[in-house]
Amino acid sequence: MNDIDRENQSEIRNPQSEIDEPIELEITDSIDLHAFAPRDVKAVTIAYLEEARKKGFKLVRIIHGKGIGVQREAVRKVLENTPFVRSFKTADEFSGSWGATIVTFHD
Repeated sequence: MNDIDRENQSEIRNPQSEIDEPIELEITDSIDLHAFAPRDVKAVTIAYLEEARKKGFKLVRIIHGKGIGVQREAVRKVLENTPFVRSFKTADEFSGSWGATIVTFHD
């Protein structure tokens, strides 16, 4: 891994893990929560938002899936309680529709 790759990596700790091992993720302007256990979605979303903001993103996309809306509601509850989130909305049809949420950060 070169220095540029390391710069884009952040550690997110799994709060449910018996062994406190960090998971390395590349922080981009989008995260797909399908890769995480439902019990971890809240913690992953909080950690992702903090890291994305540190990286300087002003707008990010959280892919939570369409399903029956449980993950979407969990994500949106986190967004409602995150002070640096300016707004959020359902993604347009080309960005995931109601299976994703677009988030805008305060400056």
